[in-house]
Amino acid sequence: MSAESFEPASQAGTGASYASAGVDIEAGDRAVELMKEWVKKTQRPEVLGGLGGFAGLFDASALKRYERPLLASATDGVGTKVDIARQMGVYDTIGHDLVAMVMDDIVVCGAEPLFMTDYICVGKVHPERVASIVKGIAEGCVLAGCALVGGETAEHPGLLGPDDFDVAGAGTGVVEYDRLLGADRIRTGDAVIAMASSGLHSNGYSLVRHVLFDRAGLSLDREVPEFGRTLGEELLEPTKIYSLDCLALTRTSEVHAFSHITGGGLAANLARVIPDHLHATVDRSTWTPGAVFDLVGKAGRVEQLELEKTLNMGVGMMAVLPQESVEVALATLADRGVDAWVAGEIVERGEHAEGATLTGTYAS
Repeated sequence: MSAESFEPASQAGTGASYASAGVDIEAGDRAVELMKEWVKKTQRPEVLGGLGGFAGLFDASALKRYERPLLASATDGVGTKVDIARQMGVYDTIGHDLVAMVMDDIVVCGAEPLFMTDYICVGKVHPERVASIVKGIAEGCVLAGCALVGGETAEHPGLLGPDDFDVAGAGTGVVEYDRLLGADRIRTGDAVIAMASSGLHSNGYSLVRHVLFDRAGLSLDREVPEFGRTLGEELLEPTKIYSLDCLALTRTSEVHAFSHITGGGLAANLARVIPDHLHATVDRSTWTPGAVFDLVGKAGRVEQLELEKTLNMGVGMMAVLPQESVEVALATLADRGVDAWVAGEIVERGEHAEGATLTGTYAS
């Protein structure tokens, strides 16, 4: 149908507007004003300009102190954990999860986090709610040592419900070429150090939600004695941000590699940094997974191997380093309040098909 032949269904009333289509520009502007104070708390000296421009600016001359700087980049979201936040009406923790998922990927190669941008998609802009999400992101950036240089809030009426939202982010870091960590540094006999997670972190929530809500019929306000709080509060526990802890480790110890334990579980993520001729064995008896993992397993009759390939089982980050560096490394992490222990070692690949396996039985 040509434009000339088109006739509106009704000539009554006023013309269409962005607001009548469901997009509230004024609410978006108010959200930006509310978030400015939080973004300001993340600023590093290399950041130029303020919030509200078309692009965030970072002074790259700061990289001149590097001989051969490598930029590291990562992007991620927090998955269906956002639905827990929506149901709980708690929006200032999900940002911690976002920063952790992005910046803890970046630090794996030894890179220092520099800056981050976020993308928040909502069905309807509630300024205070958006500002609360950004508050969490800003607080996470402070914990990761990076700046929040900008972002975008998009309103998608008709695609998302008024209370629905999602978040994503991208980050950049830098590492000196000759200090790049990874598989090529790992040697036979290296120790594998595990760093405790704060809980489920931000992976496997599709399984968790299916098991706890659809199958077990639990409610978010249910008090769980093993948690000492409600189920919802446990599920919303923010992902631990290890970035500065890992960087501190590289300054005090000889680190060969890190592995961020995210989607796919402990063994699969550790295997990503193990060279083809070597193998990582991790002893389950060196730790006890938190109560939330036991609840998910029992409530859904989920087999242990299925849990292990989906959830972190109580380990959020791993470091591979020489045996002679273990004592100092554990002391460094203890000084920073990170619960860590020797969980395994690196051996020759031999007949192992995978790069990493879990052995033994979890401590009770």
